[in-house]
Amino acid sequence: MSVLIVGSTALDSIKTPRRANPRLLGGSASHAAVAGSFFAPVKLVGIVGHDFPPRYIRLYQKHKIDLDGLQIVNGKTFHWSGEYEVNMNNRRTIETELGVFETFTPTLPASYQNSAFVLLANIAPSLQAHVLDQMRRPRFVVADTMDLWLNIALPDLLKLLKRVTGFVLNDSEARQLTQRNNLVAAIKKIHQLGPKYVIVKKGEHGSILSSPRGLFNCPAFPLPCVVDPTGAGDSFVGALMGYLSTARGPIDFNLRRAMIYGSAVASFCCEGFGLKSPRAFRGAISINASRNWKK
Repeated sequence: MSVLIVGSTALDSIKTPRRANPRLLGGSASHAAVAGSFFAPVKLVGIVGHDFPPRYIRLYQKHKIDLDGLQIVNGKTFHWSGEYEVNMNNRRTIETELGVFETFTPTLPASYQNSAFVLLANIAPSLQAHVLDQMRRPRFVVADTMDLWLNIALPDLLKLLKRVTGFVLNDSEARQLTQRNNLVAAIKKIHQLGPKYVIVKKGEHGSILSSPRGLFNCPAFPLPCVVDPTGAGDSFVGALMGYLSTARGPIDFNLRRAMIYGSAVASFCCEGFGLKSPRAFRGAISINASRNWKK
């Protein structure tokens, strides 16, 4: 089965203590779609301007990502500029230019509306809900979020949580959403808001799944050097959804293995700048080849 991924498609200018790279392919949907494409066909919904480099369209196509849902309109592509400290867990936003993303309304082609697996990557919860309004009985819907939406769109997010199967957020966002300092207590509260499955990302410390089968801790793959962690969380959930859409058997069981694949792909994402890293591509391809060999 294919995976429908809806989110931001952007150009990222990233500076680290080692070097700077301007206008890399970025955005939640871009990272998730490329990661998911190593496991399953991906359908991408997003928006870019006419300044979007053709080489990035070719990169999508290289990964056989269906672009019927990608809107290309007059104006500038969403651009984010950020700088990381020596401790890669800390970064600051230098500039955000929404461009055409400011008026983005996700419109699903008819061929997308029957998708069984749907990833609502990090965009406004009202837009995520708008996508669900166009869907016909999706089997498994996962929504990602960030602290911005907790601050400015909490009512919309709470409505959305009643409609999704799974919810992904990081540990600080889980505590902010629930006002619980204890992470296990926070997860229990999130379940009460609607999602059957809750995945809390903990950066270099991995992630934790809460499901009807109980809790599952998934470690992060240890790295001796982190080059650029931008998009690692999106790569994690994109690979997770890609694997899950092709796995046989109960979703609850397959989610655990999907998280391990997601963690591995996210680690390769961190070893290079943006999505242009050949090392990341080779690593993810090796993971998928290993998976097929085991079958």
